[in-house]
Amino acid sequence: MNVEIARRVDDALALLSDRPSADLINGGTDLMVEINFGRKRPDAVIAIDRVEELRGVSVDGTVTLGAGVTFTTVLERDCGSVALREAARTVGSPQIRNAATIGGNVATSSPAGDALPVLAALDANVHLRSTRGSRVVRFDEFMVGPKKNVRARDELVTAVSWDDAGPGQVFMKVGTRNAMVIAVAGLALVADRVHRRVGVGLGSCGPTILRAPDAESFASGLFDEAGWRPFAASDAACAEFGARVAAAARPIDDVRGTAAYRRHVLAVMGARALARVARIA
Repeated sequence: MNVEIARRVDDALALLSDRPSADLINGGTDLMVEINFGRKRPDAVIAIDRVEELRGVSVDGTVTLGAGVTFTTVLERDCGSVALREAARTVGSPQIRNAATIGGNVATSSPAGDALPVLAALDANVHLRSTRGSRVVRFDEFMVGPKKNVRARDELVTAVSWDDAGPGQVFMKVGTRNAMVIAVAGLALVADRVHRRVGVGLGSCGPTILRAPDAESFASGLFDEAGWRPFAASDAACAEFGARVAAAARPIDDVRGTAAYRRHVLAVMGARALARVARIA
């Protein structure tokens, strides 16, 4: 296996252009698992963990996180999203959080990626660069299947960005234990009073990260009636929202849980999330 080390974004792009079949590695928390289990045998790897340009954090109306920002950084700094911080807390162990990056979560595009429901709910954008130029893709259009996305082989995920959505955010996750676990189901809810919209992202319940447009529309109506101010959502409204969240799921039975269980926990998480966000939005 040939290993190339990039120290600048331009170096990484030149290497990708020359060897588009190469795999990128930053923290390695996804790629090394694939290699260790024999699922991948790359002939070349490009290490981008030394690229300082990918570690930037900007929070100024628009939030921009470089692809090399680790989950530990998300926990320790103001990274512009309460829900993303909650999601970061559930990622692996401290050692994994020290290595795993936002860009790696995005590029791997697993439906169980903990940061991804949050990015969906935030209406985030994914920034891509190659020697051919740059482009920005809406997160909702980035993933196209389990661990599949629209990134070309010679492109590098350089950042994610979104409009600051304020404090009305929550992330919830159900697993088979309390730590070091792949999500059975995950949910992010964003009540953005600045732009007067509600976003919902669902993880581990479909081939990609899913949105719940019917639930979003229902919750937006509640916040509009409340003048986008904190209020106590009724039990009935929370239950209805949870039911609409669960209806948006497309789960399967697998070793972590059944489709029926996933729908059940999404309904419960949806109801709890709306009750919490209504009090702080």
